[in-house]
Amino acid sequence: MCYVFMMETVHTPKPPEKYCSAVLQMCIPNMYLINLLDVEEVDKVIKEFEDPSTAELLNNNKVKVSDCQGREAKMTIWGHPGNDVSGMISRSEKVAGTCEQLLGDEVYHYHGKLVTKEPFTGGAHLWHQDYGYWYINEILEPNMMTVFIALDKCEKRNGCLQIIESSHKCGRLDHKLERQLTVTDPTRLDKIMDRFSMKYCLLNPGDALFFHCNLLHCSGQNSSAYRRWALLTVYNTVSNQSCKPHHHPQYIRLEKVPNTAIKSCDKFTDFTDKRILVPKTFDSKQVIPKTPA
Repeated sequence: MCYVFMMETVHTPKPPEKYCSAVLQMCIPNMYLINLLDVEEVDKVIKEFEDPSTAELLNNNKVKVSDCQGREAKMTIWGHPGNDVSGMISRSEKVAGTCEQLLGDEVYHYHGKLVTKEPFTGGAHLWHQDYGYWYINEILEPNMMTVFIALDKCEKRNGCLQIIESSHKCGRLDHKLERQLTVTDPTRLDKIMDRFSMKYCLLNPGDALFFHCNLLHCSGQNSSAYRRWALLTVYNTVSNQSCKPHHHPQYIRLEKVPNTAIKSCDKFTDFTDKRILVPKTFDSKQVIPKTPA
């Protein structure tokens, strides 16, 4: 395994339960982790999502959002991590524990999702900050982050993630609704892109990007013959709960598990505890019940 920050790469012989605090301080608030999940762990979570019963459940609850370019971005969203393989990943020390070290506070699972871009049809996500959405949910501080884990190879041709490095330093930007997408003000975006570097996040299966909620990012369409699946988990800090109930859960203590729990988990079809959001009822007034992980 190795983890990457700025222009440096540091190799470690195996995934530790917790990363060195001194190294993490150098990474705040954004960090690449190469081989966060090994081949066996990636195979397990793909097996879960490709299982016929799971695939049917996910497909029936996909949120489809137009990219304003003739295609749709698709995702399935859940409120709680659950006890399945993907839940063990989100609750593991090397994921949740690392976020706590990066954010400097206890975190809880704000939501998770499987984002899918199928061959030749996968839609784009336009430039935005995640906090542009979550600010509307009356979360007062940007003390949140997302962990993007590649389940397939992410390349330019299949719509890999793109980021503007260090753009989180610009603070929260004004966003506007463009059809179904919340996007960054284009005038301000142009000025930011003149100053900061844009980077394509070329990832192999199991690689991950830990990024701050104010980091500007987007992703292109999938015009290739290769799908692009990614598992995303969002964490909020305990001290930063939303001021109002909404479609993502308030604080519920996250029961973290050791990294070994991913490989020992044998639950591939049990989504009963994940509280999947139903698209036909999905709006800003939907409230997730407080069900523990």
